[in-house]
Amino acid sequence: MSGFALVVEDSTDLRDLFRRLLEEAGFEVVTTYSVATALQALEDKVPDVITLDLNLPGGSGREVLQVVRATPRLAQTRVIIVTAYPDEADDLYDEADLVLAKPVGYKQLQDLVLRLAGWKRTG
Repeated sequence: MSGFALVVEDSTDLRDLFRRLLEEAGFEVVTTYSVATALQALEDKVPDVITLDLNLPGGSGREVLQVVRATPRLAQTRVIIVTAYPDEADDLYDEADLVLAKPVGYKQLQDLVLRLAGWKRTG
């Protein structure tokens, strides 16, 4: 299995954790930490899956989600919002594929990503 995942998370520890679990699931992973770096990454590649924090330096993850949903070449990209403030995502349930409250379990997130991408675990 191969696919591309984008992790948008300002916490270094969580960014590394999400990268590791996605790599173990068979994804090529790019990590970013802000709205600007996420939007720049989206110019280069089309991710299969994005894990997206809402509270980011330089703006909100909402901006990233809006760009993804408004860009035809990203129409098949699955977006998982992972936030410490799920109430802030109440109005995003129709736009995001999934909204998860932090803390999120390692295996839980890995399995959910694989399900959304339509893949089965390889190991």
